[in-house]
Amino acid sequence: MTMFESEHITATNPTGHEFTDRYRSALLNAFGPPQRVLVRGEGARVWDADGTEYLDLLAGIAVNALGHAHPALVAAVQQQAESIIHVSNFFATPPQIELAETLLRLAQAPDGSGVFFANSGAEANEAALKLARLTGRPRVIALEDSFHGRTLGSLSLTWKKAYREPFEPLPGGVEFLPAGDTEALARALAPGDVAAVFAEPIQGEAGVVPLETEYLLAARRLTREHGTLLVLDEVQTGMARTGHWFSHQRIDGLQPDVMTLAKGLGGGVPIGAVIACGPATRGLLQPGQHGTTFGGNPLAAAAALAVIRTIADDGLLEHAQQMGELIEHAVTALHDPRLVAVRGAGLLRGIALRDPRAAAVAAVALEEGYIVNAPNPTTIRLAPPLIIQESQLRGFIAALPGLLDAAAARGEN
Repeated sequence: MTMFESEHITATNPTGHEFTDRYRSALLNAFGPPQRVLVRGEGARVWDADGTEYLDLLAGIAVNALGHAHPALVAAVQQQAESIIHVSNFFATPPQIELAETLLRLAQAPDGSGVFFANSGAEANEAALKLARLTGRPRVIALEDSFHGRTLGSLSLTWKKAYREPFEPLPGGVEFLPAGDTEALARALAPGDVAAVFAEPIQGEAGVVPLETEYLLAARRLTREHGTLLVLDEVQTGMARTGHWFSHQRIDGLQPDVMTLAKGLGGGVPIGAVIACGPATRGLLQPGQHGTTFGGNPLAAAAALAVIRTIADDGLLEHAQQMGELIEHAVTALHDPRLVAVRGAGLLRGIALRDPRAAAVAAVALEEGYIVNAPNPTTIRLAPPLIIQESQLRGFIAALPGLLDAAAARGEN
């Protein structure tokens, strides 16, 4: 047997357990053992290695905007792969340029704005933090319960101590303020030495918690008054996830200085983006100060263009709004005292539980054929593909009381 051969390659229909054993022996233990080994997807459904079908209500955590194996995305990737997949950043490609122009239009960015392409949300936030550093100001503000990524730079903006502390010391100068506290923000900005304020319009990892409109508008006003960049992290909330191209567009007058994107932008193909709004912000970054090998490669750009065109052509902005309202109304109509509230917007929703049993509910749901997520002990997160059907959502919501019963019977949190 040569170094390129494996006894596993020729195995016929390995089971999920066999794949999991191989996973344990071959991959670093960054995520723990996989819950399932998924081998195929179609629309909002996926199948595991044992042939079990699941309704995917998480979409790779708001990534698979068009679901799985969408014909438009498959065709775009195939067509681009047959042409050219990668060039270095010494060169440009038509898909890269067209995607940048398209994002600037969708963002309603002012003249003189520009785009930097990365490969993920963490990298996009890393680039945004570098932009902030280039202002020459020493301080950066982030919010409690925020999540901006796990690279050292983006991790310094992330609130959860369990994520940050093993890797300290992190890049300095970042301060955390309570989300929604306008007075605290005003005090922090008063000295005039804050480079940027980073905020998620909806804090996903905190349990799908929207920032109040009044707070976001106050943040826009205060940062403008003090010459501070307002950076909106739309990694999870962007690309029609909330029923708007970008979540902040639900609020009139909320134009950021910098916006970061990833996740749903490529529909599953890795890509991230930074939009610097206006010539002053765009002009901060000069040649040689930042870079990436794969960012904006033509394959990822072509995929993103296909996602955007399909969202527009198939009316998925409106569909996301309608299906999000359906989730909220249908869950509320259950009148189940164990369900406290439905937070979020569009197809990014957090179902708040009375008891800290979200992880058990998610585990039971998986056994019953539903993929959901528990970002904290009292929240079930739904971020299904934008193409999700009403009947599929209603089926899950009808099953929800039974899932709660089963989780309670286990006595697990």
